[in-house]
Amino acid sequence: MTPQRGDSEAVLDAYYPSIALEKKKNIRMYLMAKRALDIIGASIGILILLPLFLVIVIIMKIEDPRGPIFFHQKRVGKNEILFKMYKFRSMVTNAEELLQSLLSKNEIEGHMFKMKDDPRITKFGKIMRKTSIDELPQLWNVLRGDMSLVGPRPALEREVAEYTKHDKLRLKVTPGCTGLWQVSGRNSLSFSQMVDLDIQYIRQRSIVFDIKIILKTVKVLFGSKDAF
Repeated sequence: MTPQRGDSEAVLDAYYPSIALEKKKNIRMYLMAKRALDIIGASIGILILLPLFLVIVIIMKIEDPRGPIFFHQKRVGKNEILFKMYKFRSMVTNAEELLQSLLSKNEIEGHMFKMKDDPRITKFGKIMRKTSIDELPQLWNVLRGDMSLVGPRPALEREVAEYTKHDKLRLKVTPGCTGLWQVSGRNSLSFSQMVDLDIQYIRQRSIVFDIKIILKTVKVLFGSKDAF
């Protein structure tokens, strides 16, 4: 959808307030249903995955007995509100300190950092990232309401600082554990393509669309060669 079409919709809403009211009503109903789906989905996910969490913790402690299990990082959420996003630690403990020396080796276009053979990633961390199981603690973020099961991935502050006005449109909704761009090419996409897919999701979002993305995510996790 182009900006011009968005402008025309705003004009239409102004002339026909009943249409605008119906849109708001539909969005409110969708958001209520989405929150219910998040709570139920995250709760079931955590209960089912508890044995896997235990195995991950044991392996991590064998590999690095003194290292922390979890890694948390400030991310930019809905309306640019900051929150702590949790992951299983997949990198060495001083990964953030080493980042500056690696920025020139970024392998993805735009305001994100991705490096296929990132030397900061631990041996087990590579396995976790390949299957995305390092992201599972974000189910806790979903229960807290910081994140949703489906939505644009939460960005780092340094990334948002370089965003254009267009890029910031992806910050208008609650960020998610998975989203449209993750099931449409993952790291093979450019940053601008990711943003366009996020905005496309925001404009087309529905419970049915969310469920389709969740199901596609499962397929991607077990068959993707693009994750790093």
